[in-house]
Amino acid sequence: MGLAESIQTKERVLKSLVPAIERAAHLLIQVLDSGRKVLLFGNGGSAADSQHIAAELVGRLMVKRRALPAIALTTDTSNLTALGNDFGYEAVFERQVEALGQTGDLAIGISTTGNSPNVLSAIRLARKIGLKTVALTGRDGGLLAGLVDLAIIVPSDSTQRIQEAHITIGHILCELVESHFAMPH
Repeated sequence: MGLAESIQTKERVLKSLVPAIERAAHLLIQVLDSGRKVLLFGNGGSAADSQHIAAELVGRLMVKRRALPAIALTTDTSNLTALGNDFGYEAVFERQVEALGQTGDLAIGISTTGNSPNVLSAIRLARKIGLKTVALTGRDGGLLAGLVDLAIIVPSDSTQRIQEAHITIGHILCELVESHFAMPH
């Protein structure tokens, strides 16, 4: 049953989200071509997706190319615990965006519901200081969809199906970006 649901969700992604995925890839390429960086963040499985996508950009997916600047704001336990303790969990990504984000960078917030308070806070600040913003979300997009330059809303109400689609979309974004930056043989 889960496998069939996963396939059906990805078929809906294929049917409805290809233009949004292409726009997100174009935005990523534009940001990286201009020498800016990508900041990614989310909670739980979305934190893992943030790390996975950042690693694909910094490392590589399939082809030889230069390293691309991407940082998952979910990986520094000292920052996360200190910020959570001193400012509250809602500020753990916002403070890092304030410290690391610069005009022209790209913030990618990942939230299956689109309503994670710490993701919303970080996106609000990112916009305020001049970052471009993208959301990977699901369900109805939540509050997050209305805050970003581009929302990719997976058409599902199931957290696990949304997460499965998010990492697939992340891989597709990385493939498109990588093909732009591929080195000649």
